[in-house]
Amino acid sequence: MSGTARYNRQIILPEIGDVGQYKLLKSRVLVIGAGGLGASILPYLAGAGVGEIGIVDDDVIEVSNLHRQVIYKTSAVGKGKAAEAKVMISELNPLIQVNVFAEKLSGNNAISLFEKYDIIVDATDNIAIKYLINDACLVTNKPMVYGSIFRFQGQVSVFNYENGPTYRCLYPDEKANALNCEDAGVIGVSVGIIGMFQANEVIKMILGNGEILSGKILVYNMLKNDQQKYDFDKRSTLEMTKEDFDKKYNSTENQIEEIKFELLLSQIENDEVLFLDVRNEDELPKIKLKNSIQIPLMNLENEMEKLNKNQTIYVFCQSGIRSKIATEALHKNQFQKVKSVIGGALAMKNLLKEEKKNSHEFTN
Repeated sequence: MSGTARYNRQIILPEIGDVGQYKLLKSRVLVIGAGGLGASILPYLAGAGVGEIGIVDDDVIEVSNLHRQVIYKTSAVGKGKAAEAKVMISELNPLIQVNVFAEKLSGNNAISLFEKYDIIVDATDNIAIKYLINDACLVTNKPMVYGSIFRFQGQVSVFNYENGPTYRCLYPDEKANALNCEDAGVIGVSVGIIGMFQANEVIKMILGNGEILSGKILVYNMLKNDQQKYDFDKRSTLEMTKEDFDKKYNSTENQIEEIKFELLLSQIENDEVLFLDVRNEDELPKIKLKNSIQIPLMNLENEMEKLNKNQTIYVFCQSGIRSKIATEALHKNQFQKVKSVIGGALAMKNLLKEEKKNSHEFTN
């Protein structure tokens, strides 16, 4: 099937035409996150004919993702999101190039990744990562298409577009806490709607048509069908050099030590160490250890007095993302002997099951 036939319905739009379609074909867009927002953004960018799409996500598909991450099948549970997203959008449009980066975005890889693309799309639900994306966009001079969801309300904006306001201009307080989808809850259509708004901003920027949400934030309420736009100004004092970026992110990330749970099996009954579960109380699988305590990440700042700064603490969550945030928070509060468990409870469950089986076979 020719490209002309595939894109005919949009090429006949006067605002697009053959010239606009060529612009889409030559564009390169990097999407950070292949979860709920990404699952809405990616198909529409691919369908429109964006020539090169990069996908950054180190997470795996869980059953609880499927109600909103609708590009994935039940049979894909346990597989990597980025790779599975590539399969889907490549089948939707085999004429485009899709690049998979099955890794966590960090200070070590953000700059080199961003330099290869024209537009960066924030499809994450992690506040710390949003600041990282913003700052890497400042260093590389790339626009950032922002989206976020809190229950039934979504926000969309475009930062650093033609030297416009940045994420820090709108949200200067980097220490502010916010719940992600796992903690706050979300309905699938919410991320679908906001993701499509983000895809729309990307396409408008590529085509050079329409009003870009630069210096404006669109707030959409799903329950009331209310939609407002608010203006915000650029703070001229905000700058970020490559040296500033490296100092801020690489020094912080180097403090976060990770460890595989298989190396900790001998510690699961050691009273001198503590396993800290930062998931919500209703999350599965349950990990019951003699020397464990559960403090949800959203409560950690207010309940740190429950922890002993002299004790070795191994932090785990569901898959290893929130545990890094908790580990960093503990480091900032002078907890020195803290490590994040790689893979979280999902990895721990399998290893504990295998350990119990081996122990049973040995005693028999």
